Amino acid sequence: MNCDGALYWPDERVLVVSDLHLEKGSSFATRGVLLPPYDTAATLARMAFAIARFAPRVVIALGDSFHDGNGSRRLAPTDRAALAGLQRGRDWIWIAGNHDPDPADGIGGSFGAALAIGALVFRHEPAGTKGEIAGHLHPVARVTGGGRTVSRRCFASDGALLIMPAFGAFAGGLNVRNRAFASVFGTRAFTVHLLGEERLYLLNAARCAAD
Repeated sequence: MNCDGALYWPDERVLVVSDLHLEKGSSFATRGVLLPPYDTAATLARMAFAIARFAPRVVIALGDSFHDGNGSRRLAPTDRAALAGLQRGRDWIWIAGNHDPDPADGIGGSFGAALAIGALVFRHEPAGTKGEIAGHLHPVARVTGGGRTVSRRCFASDGALLIMPAFGAFAGGLNVRNRAFASVFGTRAFTVHLLGEERLYLLNAARCAAD
């Protein structure tokens, strides 16, 4: 786990990201809601930084990589070229999400509903099984102290399964005190790894503030 919200498995040289939600801005624009159209470029730039840092041989994107099923068609030529450059020289695996359940044309890589590597299973929606690494819930921890409250993206884990934070620039978040997390873990006794500027902060989810 690292501070930008990606997960790196050094033994296998696998880099994992979740919920990129590429082209969310353009998706909102089609419905008349105008957002700055730079989310895809910003997210791919963060991906480029992580790839340069770890030099993975495999990248796994854990679903909702595009905000909707037509997102890949709306990629700007510069963003499409940037994505192709990130994929060059490595395997790139797109896991299906609820926003993008079908394979997309022209974006490279391979597609699957889930991926098993040894004892680990990579999928989009968490099922609450041991060895699972999932996304979908966009965990955010809310912490109060020193007279102020801070909300940050985080990893959520009980030591047996891990829920990844959303990596996308425009992706929102769900408070870890939401019952959706207790349903997955079966308890509020799980930990969060809050994303800081230079380190992760380990906290008990039960001690985080509710919305």
